[in-house]
Amino acid sequence: MSLISELLIISVGAILVQNFVLVQFLGICPFLGVSKKVETATGMGFAVIFVMACASAITWAVQQLLDLFGIGYLQTIAFILVIAVLVQFVEMFLQKTIPSLYSSLGIYLPLITTNCAVLGVAIQNITKYAGADYSFLKSVVYGTTAGIGFTLAIVLFAGVRERLESSDIPEFLKGMPITLITASLLSIAFMGFSGLSF
Repeated sequence: MSLISELLIISVGAILVQNFVLVQFLGICPFLGVSKKVETATGMGFAVIFVMACASAITWAVQQLLDLFGIGYLQTIAFILVIAVLVQFVEMFLQKTIPSLYSSLGIYLPLITTNCAVLGVAIQNITKYAGADYSFLKSVVYGTTAGIGFTLAIVLFAGVRERLESSDIPEFLKGMPITLITASLLSIAFMGFSGLSF
């Protein structure tokens, strides 16, 4: 199989088949918290894409160092430190350049540090592509497309939530109940992609 085919399979898998939010159920906190408006969801999505792509690249190098010194058991701590530094960078950048987005993301921006989807990408890079298959390019492509999958999910969900604001919903379903039902239905829709076998 050619490298292009492998990268395409990794990309489709990360975006649709194994979507981190709607299939693997990682990163639910920002998914539910920042998805009230499409604009805010898009900003969060781009921040997550950047952090996931950079974290995948840097953690690949960190893993090589850890393996070299025989201390691979420290990978989770090392990966969390890398992710925390990247999120601080994104937070400072948004605060200086796009203060309105920074304030609308609120507490959810620093929570990217503890977003299990970002850490999940870094760890799955090692477990999925361990050994000879664990290449830098595959790692970065997987991280980037996983971020794109996160962004797709959160923006779709925000669009549906915006439409629900003007809909006639029974009183007992307003707020979090209809949000969770909508998330469940969106997740079921994405489960349909599991028929794409790679």
